[in-house]
Amino acid sequence: MATSSKSHQRTGEQAWGKISKVNAELFTLTYGAMVMQLIQDFEDVGAVNKQLESMGYNIGVRLIDEFLAKAGVSTPCTDLKETADVVAKVAFKMFLGVTADVSSWNGDGTAFSLLLYDNPLIEFVELPPQYSGLLYSNLLCGVIRGALEMVQMKVSCRCVRDVLRGDDVNEIRVELKEMMEDVMDEDYKEG
Repeated sequence: MATSSKSHQRTGEQAWGKISKVNAELFTLTYGAMVMQLIQDFEDVGAVNKQLESMGYNIGVRLIDEFLAKAGVSTPCTDLKETADVVAKVAFKMFLGVTADVSSWNGDGTAFSLLLYDNPLIEFVELPPQYSGLLYSNLLCGVIRGALEMVQMKVSCRCVRDVLRGDDVNEIRVELKEMMEDVMDEDYKEG
């Protein structure tokens, strides 16, 4: 697995070079402005959390095409462990310029945590006490859920720890709910 992880890290570095980049500060400030607008529009932190996850899901559904086209991952992932490593080392690097560590697998190998020590979304951000329940990076949970659903993995994602709430790391917990059947393959077999 260590060899595979190093290979995925190299692939992530190569993919990072293929993507058009936006100024990191502009990206961070634009994201922050969007979150503030959602807070003004919804006036409820729970509703904002749901909206961020929903927006992320829609982004993930569309982002997977670019990932598959430009990432340079030569073979499809064979299991959830390899998928987790590709998300952490290739996808995060390709789109955010950072990598995540994969840890805390459950006994069944169906759930893991992504640890982000550098989260570009939270640069320049401090949460006021009235927004302590805000899952500021919940967009990432939606992106992961949407992208993996497009490759036939139904997962749930949630922010477990957040640097903005005083934790030492940002942690996203990902749990596989089901491997979905590929509808086209089933139609082809019946035809």
